Amino acid sequence: MATFFFSTIEVTRQVFYRSSLCCAIVNLKPIVPGHVLVIPTRPVPRLADLTPPELSSLMTSVQHVGRVIERVYGADGLTIACQDGKAAGQTVPHVHFHLLPRKLRGDRFVNNDDIYPALERAEGTLSQHLAAMPDGQKSTDGKRSEPMVVHEPLKMDADEDRKPRTMEEMEKEATWLRTFFEVDGHTLEA
Repeated sequence: MATFFFSTIEVTRQVFYRSSLCCAIVNLKPIVPGHVLVIPTRPVPRLADLTPPELSSLMTSVQHVGRVIERVYGADGLTIACQDGKAAGQTVPHVHFHLLPRKLRGDRFVNNDDIYPALERAEGTLSQHLAAMPDGQKSTDGKRSEPMVVHEPLKMDADEDRKPRTMEEMEKEATWLRTFFEVDGHTLEA
């Protein structure tokens, strides 16, 4: 089985979808149920750093994973966001798209645009939570991964209501979501 990294953090147990050039992972601190990330398998910091095949695969995967996530979580739409660069609020130096299932009724956010400050708060604390992750974060040689480079986060209030999930919680969700992307034990690619 391949090993997957989100920047320098191993996320293999969080992967529920993969293609040859990207994968989707469950989120450490989801803003809404079903909030996932789609990332290229090669850790690159910015969208402009992707090769044309990587960019094509990433967009196709965002579309495919989005369709499934929307259906599985009974959503009426998706918020899809990418913070490209430190000035845009990106704190983990690895291109990633947030996919958040949204509902017309019963959504956490009455005003749809309120999700963007929540994304900024989530992104602002993500790297420190990832760097502090216990077990499961070792490289393939069994040694602990190098610590992440933690960029100066944007100054914003922390969202104390959303605590980081355990690896077991994330792995359980990833295992469940994987079933929507497999037929006879084989992963379906976009």
